[in-house]
Amino acid sequence: MTTMTRRIAVFDSDSHVVEPPELWEKYLDPEFRRLGKQALWRHDGETNSYLKINGEVVRDTMNPNLPRHAIWRPGMTWDSVGELDASVRHPMNEGAWSPRARLADMDSMGIDQTFLYPTWFAEGFHLVTDPDTAHALARAYNDWIADFCAAAPHRLYAAAMLPLQDMDLTLTELRRVATNPCFRGAFIRPMFLQGHYFTSPYFDPLWAELQRFGLAAAVHPTPGLWNPEWTSHGPFVEKIKNRLGQTPLPAGGGGPFSGGGAGAASTSFFTAFPQLGHPMAPILSGWLDNHMFVASTLIGFTVMQRFPDMKVVVAHGKASWMEEVLEKMEASARVIPLLHKYPVRTDTEAMWEAGNVMLGFDAEERLIRKLPHDFAEKVVWGSRYPQHDTTSAHDAIALLAQADVPEEIIARMMGGNAARQFGVELLQPANG
Repeated sequence: MTTMTRRIAVFDSDSHVVEPPELWEKYLDPEFRRLGKQALWRHDGETNSYLKINGEVVRDTMNPNLPRHAIWRPGMTWDSVGELDASVRHPMNEGAWSPRARLADMDSMGIDQTFLYPTWFAEGFHLVTDPDTAHALARAYNDWIADFCAAAPHRLYAAAMLPLQDMDLTLTELRRVATNPCFRGAFIRPMFLQGHYFTSPYFDPLWAELQRFGLAAAVHPTPGLWNPEWTSHGPFVEKIKNRLGQTPLPAGGGGPFSGGGAGAASTSFFTAFPQLGHPMAPILSGWLDNHMFVASTLIGFTVMQRFPDMKVVVAHGKASWMEEVLEKMEASARVIPLLHKYPVRTDTEAMWEAGNVMLGFDAEERLIRKLPHDFAEKVVWGSRYPQHDTTSAHDAIALLAQADVPEEIIARMMGGNAARQFGVELLQPANG
């Protein structure tokens, strides 16, 4: 087993804030406060929670006693999170919105620097229909997160929100925030935006400006549980999950789920499979959305070829699916002519190795631990703090070490790659 000889520097490439009410009440321009709270607003009350998007309220279907988006605290395990008493109200971790509490938790988790993604803005912001209101909301979020990062400017970094509803406003806001060292990337959610995906030339000015400023396209999926179907994979996955218990089997039974022979009475899926009490989208939709973005936009739409110096970080875990993407893309490009206005390279493996793209990984990924040399230069680690499936850096490093991953590769995976990709100086621990 690999023995760690030093405390390596850790850069957490995937952590979250949970936007507090003061973002809308203090940071939003006064003339947009009424419109902004209609366009996007999160309510966490005593008896229920909901997300409001474009004036429509969509209530949580999960137990409000367990705020899974901010339930984790240092010292908790996945088992201890699962064993929480669901009949008791559990408070959110203050580190989700307080930089002081966040820094204390980072110290406990063995994390030196972190890159911050939104929570409710990730879920609903790109569905806001009015471009001017979206621009005002983006300015408010960026001003709030900049103040958050100012508490420790060499430890806290963030993805900027951009009003992609209008490209002129997008570029205006990107140029405004690009001078603030807090922002090392722009948030990109793999989804359809007003009916268009990122395979549209509409987004080319965004890639060009990110490349010019040296900022990463910070790609992060979200389950989309409050979103209309077809925005991303999440709503569709939930639609299928919710069909369980609603579709009756043919009369007479006899099927594999009937529990009886040919003469058994008609039964339903609900009898055989009780409805799941939790959403399926967080399990499936993240890597599906990332897979689609990489295959269609970066490779298929040749964004990697046309903007070769743009940096990309594809967050939220499970980097090992990339092997399948490359294999299928290379086979398709060779045997099926891709009809496209841009010439598509057929050597996708070589293109990927040369491209400035990093994939977020979980230390629990068995393939990463088995084949560390295949992924060493292309992955960045993320904790997912403070969500219910958070992992500390201590646990991640221990898993990699137990798999005999060399120490120098662990150092790249856990910190060096991310710092280089986001363009910041990696902080060295006191004993480093």
